[in-house]
Amino acid sequence: MSQETDPLTWARDYCPILRSFQAEYGDDEPLAGHTVAVATHLEAKSGILIETLHEAGADVLFAPSEPQSTHGDVVDALDAIDGVTAFAWEGMSDEEFDAQQHELLENEPDFILDDGCELISKAHADHSDVAVDVIGGGEQTTAGITRVEAMEEEGVLQFPVYTVNDTPMKHFFDNVHGTGESALTNIAITSNTIISGKDVVVAGYGYCGRGIARKARGMGAQTIVTEVDPRKALEAHMDGHRVMSMTEAAAVGDLFITTTGNRDVIRKEHFEAMTNGVQLANAGHFDVEIDVDALESLASDTSTPKEGVTRYHMPDGRDINLLADGRLVNLTGPYSQGHPAEVIDTTHSMMFVAAYDLIVENRDLTPGAYAIPDRLDREVAERKLETLDVTIDEMIESQREYATDWRHEGSSF
Repeated sequence: MSQETDPLTWARDYCPILRSFQAEYGDDEPLAGHTVAVATHLEAKSGILIETLHEAGADVLFAPSEPQSTHGDVVDALDAIDGVTAFAWEGMSDEEFDAQQHELLENEPDFILDDGCELISKAHADHSDVAVDVIGGGEQTTAGITRVEAMEEEGVLQFPVYTVNDTPMKHFFDNVHGTGESALTNIAITSNTIISGKDVVVAGYGYCGRGIARKARGMGAQTIVTEVDPRKALEAHMDGHRVMSMTEAAAVGDLFITTTGNRDVIRKEHFEAMTNGVQLANAGHFDVEIDVDALESLASDTSTPKEGVTRYHMPDGRDINLLADGRLVNLTGPYSQGHPAEVIDTTHSMMFVAAYDLIVENRDLTPGAYAIPDRLDREVAERKLETLDVTIDEMIESQREYATDWRHEGSSF
């Protein structure tokens, strides 16, 4: 007789770093007595992070960071754990999503692990009595860090926040490989069309953009990059991609993927220049990169030729196809499951050590945005190598001395 399937089983198999923290801290429970709020995409890999925080002794409150990426079976499994409380359900509306985040904050968490600065910004804007007592936070996205830094610049940030997204173990792996693979995989699955041979336009050449562009080219695409930063544009050029403005790219692209973290990247004048049958997808956190309102205003009609695809019929006979309603294509499409578990394991491990460090080890930081300490990044990297059974060299004494001797005495120079 087959056993009932735990929706977290498969993800657990591919999250060995988080499981190592569960094994290490499950008995001592160093987070006991603390309530940790988590806002993230509520699918199986996020469930392992929540499970790990709870194993370390924390009470956990969790809500989605995007209303359409929630998996109901995962929410139900987590909510059934004593000491873990859900503020989410599958299929919630934007209004319900917003209300549940506020309800979570009314339960007065003393630490916040965030995605897109959803809870941190709401705590400051609408729950100042809660924010003043929060020990600290961690933020795992580029868009979220932009908001945290803006709050710091305005002098309103009430507690220290580790900018987890900017650590090497996040942006070199999650952003490049996680976003790169999951975005293209879910575009291909949703559209059931080939990427090889297409002119693929990637808007933005940060870590996410370069991952998508690199992997699209590896799949045989003709890659085009658009940028507003001259240095990133030069980097894309030197990496072998064609670089042009979105106005130029709009007329030649077959598939457009936005990764900028900003709004109105593809807008009215670009839709007007696009060829028949183009596909549009967003891989940025918020659904503002493609101006969907402008697209709707231009269209004479819409249809749904395939689940997850909205087709906008232009008066001149052209069709423009929008995937996942312009929301995160790797998480909100009909078949989307987010990043590969092996990559999210490193990211969520960085979030776990951020919480552990600020709650247990580093309680004296003043409010502000802080780079996560290098020692924590290295710890997670070392654990990852152990799970892969990969060994590396250690510097010998003469190498350590040489690396710290600015005179380089005894050299041939």
